[in-house]
Amino acid sequence: MVDTETYTVMGPGDETDEFELPEGLVDILAEQGERPSTVVAEITLLAFVQRSHAMVHHADGEVPGDLEAINQKAEELFEERFGMSFAEATGHDH
Repeated sequence: MVDTETYTVMGPGDETDEFELPEGLVDILAEQGERPSTVVAEITLLAFVQRSHAMVHHADGEVPGDLEAINQKAEELFEERFGMSFAEATGHDH
């Protein structure tokens, strides 16, 4: 049986939430010497950018007005963090 490890996310206003991952999963996904909190933060950012990108560029129907600006900012933050655009990282443009 695999144990779990708990991670805590703190948001604006100091609210928090916790989630568990199987022990060892973060280590498998880490690059050599990378801290577990960095791995979790980067995967979280990636997940948010993937979701906003899909909502803006791959959705059927109209996109809410502010979502395009939110997605653009999310993709800029992705590029700052990873040193490449989201399009480069995923191998496609919008």
